[in-house]
Amino acid sequence: MVASLEARQAAVTPERFASAKTYAQYRASITQNQQKFDDNYNGTKVPEALVARLRAVSAKPNGPAKVVVSAEAWCPDVYRGLPVMQRVAEAAGWDLRVLERDQNLDVAEQFKKEDQFLSVPTAIFYTKDMKYITHFCERSDRVTAEMARDMHPLTAPYTPAGLAAKLGREPSDEEKAEAQKERQKIMDNFQATNPAWARWRDMTVEDLVQCVEDAVK
Repeated sequence: MVASLEARQAAVTPERFASAKTYAQYRASITQNQQKFDDNYNGTKVPEALVARLRAVSAKPNGPAKVVVSAEAWCPDVYRGLPVMQRVAEAAGWDLRVLERDQNLDVAEQFKKEDQFLSVPTAIFYTKDMKYITHFCERSDRVTAEMARDMHPLTAPYTPAGLAAKLGREPSDEEKAEAQKERQKIMDNFQATNPAWARWRDMTVEDLVQCVEDAVK
């Protein structure tokens, strides 16, 4: 079911926003992928031309000033995308807060990707008076397309479906666990060495800027 504008507006109250974690508080609270968060934060730069566009849209009466991000630290899209969102927020002068998705499902339910999936990270944009503007789910279509082309073929053999196809039978729990470890190694190496990972960060910066510009007229 498509969430109504009223439901999305009511999802995060000013009080809930104020009690949510800042990026620094969220980073300090997580127990996994800390270095990956830091690597992606340090590797993200917002070009001056995009900074100018961010500040221009933010200066409008109905422009963005606050952002809530639904996130879970185990997700690669989060440890790549949330640091990008924080960099964009810093460049724009926005106040960004983080809500753990699984502890705040009532919020996440109102901003499903394609009205079906509880995708993370999801960035929800508000005016300074907490009026809902728009939201950005997970990643853009062009990043998804490149990911399917560049990364998924490397990791697909180590998914449960890929492993079953290779073995010709349903894999055991132990085989699935070993395959997951190998899949994680491949993903870690991809992030560290493949220029596509940095390009996806840059594309996310561009797409976040375009998202808010399209929503604020």
